[in-house]
Amino acid sequence: MLGVGQKFPQFSLTGVVSNDLNNAFQPFDSNSSAGKWKIVFFWPKDFTFVCPTEIAAFGKLNKEFADRDAVVYGVSTDSEFVHLAWRKDKEELRNLPFPMLSDIKRELTSALGVLDAEAGVAQRATYIVDPQGVIRFAYVTDLNVGRSPEEVLRVLDALQTDELCPCNWKKGEDTLQAA
Repeated sequence: MLGVGQKFPQFSLTGVVSNDLNNAFQPFDSNSSAGKWKIVFFWPKDFTFVCPTEIAAFGKLNKEFADRDAVVYGVSTDSEFVHLAWRKDKEELRNLPFPMLSDIKRELTSALGVLDAEAGVAQRATYIVDPQGVIRFAYVTDLNVGRSPEEVLRVLDALQTDELCPCNWKKGEDTLQAA
């Protein structure tokens, strides 16, 4: 698995950005949001139980991420057509403010090392990538355990201070000074 300090792989994927079939699909690649922080999170499968709770929670925090000059990309190995059907079917996904990217060829998940070999799907992974394309945070949980988007936001805040941040530090609190 690629980790902190390594370059995030180049990618070119199709994303679902609306529920209207005429303009639902858009291409996204490594340069789509050049100069911005990227929050890239992966879920195992569409039409499951844990995944929509996380996706909706990232959606609720999208404005907070945007206020920090960060874009959010959600990714799974399902096709863009499955993403669109799930968006239309699941109330909490209908108005997502970020694209649902399709890694159907499993190129990005494989390059990152987050393709679950046994299940053949993306692991429940989250990355924070800085504007230079360097991974600054990597987080993977068991396929059955949801993650905390609030924690991802907290870590982004800490990374953006470029300071030493103690345990459980929150935006607005004092950072540490090296002696």
